Amino acid sequence: MTFWRRIWQRQDQPLAACTALDVGTEFAKALVFEIDGAAHGTVRGVGRRRQGLSHMQSGTVADIAAVVDNCSVALQEAEEMAGFRPTQVVIGIAGELVKGFTTVHTQERKKPTAPITEAELQKLIDGVQREALRQAERAITWETGLPQVDVRLVHAAITGSAIDGYPLTNPIGFQGRHIQISIFNAFAPLVHLGALQSVASQLDLELLEIVAEPYAVSRVLGSEQVRQAGALFIDIGGGTTDVALVRGGGIEGTRMFALGGRAFTKSLADRLDLPFPRAESLKVDYARGIDVERHEEIASIVRDDVAVWSAGVELVLEELAAGDLLPGRIFLCGGGSRLPEVRAALADDGLWRRLPFSRPPEVTIMAPADLDSIADSTGLLVDQQDVTPMGLAFQAIELQTLDDPLDVLLRRALRAMKVWAHT
Repeated sequence: MTFWRRIWQRQDQPLAACTALDVGTEFAKALVFEIDGAAHGTVRGVGRRRQGLSHMQSGTVADIAAVVDNCSVALQEAEEMAGFRPTQVVIGIAGELVKGFTTVHTQERKKPTAPITEAELQKLIDGVQREALRQAERAITWETGLPQVDVRLVHAAITGSAIDGYPLTNPIGFQGRHIQISIFNAFAPLVHLGALQSVASQLDLELLEIVAEPYAVSRVLGSEQVRQAGALFIDIGGGTTDVALVRGGGIEGTRMFALGGRAFTKSLADRLDLPFPRAESLKVDYARGIDVERHEEIASIVRDDVAVWSAGVELVLEELAAGDLLPGRIFLCGGGSRLPEVRAALADDGLWRRLPFSRPPEVTIMAPADLDSIADSTGLLVDQQDVTPMGLAFQAIELQTLDDPLDVLLRRALRAMKVWAHT
């Protein structure tokens, strides 16, 4: 019940502090932060703990007890640094079977001269959400090959509304024939969602929200110019690569595939006959431009692996494009984005010409300093891999501003949807 509390209803007291928990394949990362006001927060404590090789699998929890222990260490470090312990947490979710997409629904009204009512809009949103759930169930069932997979909504957000092509923030009271609503939804199998709920429960934290990580990354870069012009956000983590498409002022979809930095390390370990920790250390030093032994061998192996990774990105981008032009900007983050071959692959002539880009994309590596909505008082958030937990923190801040009528109606739809899903 606590997971849905913030979605279903507003609390009397605004949230003053919270924890963001990025349960990554390589590291569990915790940020303790204060919410300073509308759309802004300050990180007061940072903690991280390396995950064991068997604790996570392709971005999802494989050993709940071990992950809880790792997160507990990261949380304790962050809380001691901050000097206080928030009771609520936002957790990121990743994995190939996490599906995020925007459903755009247009409905013709029988009486265009009648003002749009709250009840009419509520009915429209309910219908969009039910169809989105059915779409996610079909996609996940097909990918797993199982006859039935229990799918649950991770989170939802209204990304746009319009009447007769005219964009509006609140359609209630307007007249018109064609009303359009765009809603972004992220769904995941219950087994993945339930594991994260168990982690929060065993850490004795109230779960404020679970957020699809590519969605969080795409929202934290607060530039209106980026949102209007569109952009692709690619987060290369330890176990997965997460991709988000922002186009036309809102997020259109997210995709994830199970290839990240850990696969690069394993390849180095196998081909150079090295222990995994040693291969990881060499990979990190190489990515940072430090002169390492067997440099040419490492470069050759990384190039081969990035070529495979690039093919995966190409498939994902083709699916997200859906026949339309892709934006001309790509923002990279995550530990794997340090590898120079990754940036070179995305800027390669062959890749962008095979995809619906109008010109070679501009590839930029995101850094915590680029995120105006989150300040860092610790001085410890300096790396590309810190962008994702900062994005999760921003989601807690955004929850404080969800007061417009469309968000209220969406929360009602989510309440009805949860009841409907269990009947």
